[in-house]
Amino acid sequence: MAKAERTLETRERILSAACEVIAEVGFEKIRMRMVAEHAGVSTALLHYHFENREKLFAEAMTHSFGHTGTELERDADTVPAAVVLARILHSMLPTDPELRQDWRLWQELWVRALRDDTAQQLAVDLYDQLHAWVGQALQRGIDSGEFADCDVDATSTLLLALCDGFGIRLMLGDPRIDLAAAQSAVWGAAARELDIAPEFPEL
Repeated sequence: MAKAERTLETRERILSAACEVIAEVGFEKIRMRMVAEHAGVSTALLHYHFENREKLFAEAMTHSFGHTGTELERDADTVPAAVVLARILHSMLPTDPELRQDWRLWQELWVRALRDDTAQQLAVDLYDQLHAWVGQALQRGIDSGEFADCDVDATSTLLLALCDGFGIRLMLGDPRIDLAAAQSAVWGAAARELDIAPEFPEL
């Protein structure tokens, strides 16, 4: 393995470990040593890649977001637009252990963003990316004739807000909301805007 490949592999391993540790213990309790041990690297090597825990946290959030997006876009040009949109909305709810981990990271970011300008800007930037991701899926369906024309910006904002609201209640274990009901409600809102079938597609 070339040096550049080893460096990239080490960086990826550190970021994955950081996501797991931050989600488990929270940003305020995390120490660089904890991440180094979890990643199987020295603390010195961790600091070589990431100067401090604030930069590590920002990179971990970006890594988590990018990983999810790459997976869902793997065959976006060969499946119906409704399936692509359904996958995206499914990924924005805590639907499996990995996504619950992502949600814990987002919750950590929200708390930090209330008190830290850098974290606030990171949150806004990531929401811009989410907004664009949903918007592109909507526009793809409109262009193909699968979706009725709609206000893409407003519909993207609505769907993101619904996923956030239901996602928080699912993470809290609210007995009034289960995953099926949350997913159905979010998809129902999309279906009304896009004039498509109200049943959540097979993924």
